[in-house]
Amino acid sequence: MPRPPANFLAALGLSGGFMAFVAWDQSHWWRVKDDYSFGWLVPLFTAYVVYERWPQVLGRLREAGVAPAGPRWVRLTLTLLAGTGLAGGALFFLLGAFYRAGAGTSQPGTLALTCGMAAIVLPLIFFNVPTGGPAGAPGAPAGTAARPGLLAEPRFRVAVLFLFPVLIWMISAPLVSAMESAVSLFLLRKVVTVVAFSFELLGYTIEQQGNVLVLPKGSVGVADACSGIRSLTACLFAGSFLGSVFFDRFWKKVFLVVASMGFAFGMNLLRSLFLTGWAYAYGPEAISGTVHDTAGYAVLVLTCAGLLLLVPVLNLNIELKTDRAGGTPGEAPAPVEPSGEA
Repeated sequence: MPRPPANFLAALGLSGGFMAFVAWDQSHWWRVKDDYSFGWLVPLFTAYVVYERWPQVLGRLREAGVAPAGPRWVRLTLTLLAGTGLAGGALFFLLGAFYRAGAGTSQPGTLALTCGMAAIVLPLIFFNVPTGGPAGAPGAPAGTAARPGLLAEPRFRVAVLFLFPVLIWMISAPLVSAMESAVSLFLLRKVVTVVAFSFELLGYTIEQQGNVLVLPKGSVGVADACSGIRSLTACLFAGSFLGSVFFDRFWKKVFLVVASMGFAFGMNLLRSLFLTGWAYAYGPEAISGTVHDTAGYAVLVLTCAGLLLLVPVLNLNIELKTDRAGGTPGEAPAPVEPSGEA
């Protein structure tokens, strides 16, 4: 197996240093916020994805060394975007570093460091991929020159393999308090509204007062932790990882990520409906403790099972085989007269 160019290995080493610093900074939030405890898995999953894709990286590096360069407008556009991202990323990273040095650990500082790292690493990899040779160079892979648009640029084809290892850190970084509160409040209102509407639709007496559901045997307050933001971030991480590892098609990756968010919201809504129904039957005190925790774990297991089941479903390749004469499967093909063509 050929050895990658020294400058590319140096870029990967420097990228690893940026990620290690960001992991050290984010680890504070992984400890103190249950919503982001999945962050401990991010370094492991990042290393696994790079390891799993390494043969593909080497293949594209070898291709980039002999393949003709892409169209001029593509190269100029990507170079401009990468250069702008590198400069902006360095500014964000320095801003986050100064913020952390002056104010200590903070959500804005961590978010700035993470955004800066992501904007630095991808251009750093892009600029250190060996450039291709002239058109028609000996050993160029067949069909390389025919690739359209961005896929015609060999450096882009290498850098895109590192999208998950770089961008996944954005999910494990805590949102700024204002953004997190807004998302949590939005989800909370939707959950409470849907639960109240469902019970009224079924003919049960229930009254919604803000985030409180008034039942015949007492009131149930829906706390911020029940908004589903914790399961949303965790499912988004899981869907991104599964899509990155098991799918090659971009639309399948996007579909699984969107499905993971749908699963998170739907399962949290199912959990809220169950707990409200239990409180309706046995009183609000009955849902505390074991019932509450068991429902949460059950929903987590169902969500993970749903995502895992989607993987083989999206990988199905169903084909209806027919004979050349248009017959149905199982029929003998009709004889075909020779046409005289090779």
